[in-house]
Amino acid sequence: MQDSSPPPSPPPAQPRNPLHGMTLEAIVTALVAHYGWPGLAERIPVRCFSHDPSVTSSLKFLRKTPWARDKVEGLYLFMQRDRQRTAARTKPGR
Repeated sequence: MQDSSPPPSPPPAQPRNPLHGMTLEAIVTALVAHYGWPGLAERIPVRCFSHDPSVTSSLKFLRKTPWARDKVEGLYLFMQRDRQRTAARTKPGR
């Protein structure tokens, strides 16, 4: 007997999702570059950011802890919006 079901379709494109295609590692690295570990620990008070922080230990924790990952992703989106606002304000001719 042959399976007559259609082949699985590819996942839909997400053109309006700013996190689409971003890895958690890239997000954490960008936040650390922007805020530093102390600034990140101040904004999201979890031990992986305040006690002997590293990208590796942070990724292990964030992959197991959905609420913390949500906070990190939210802070990343806030940082991106803030950068866009700042860039728009400093454009010549405004």
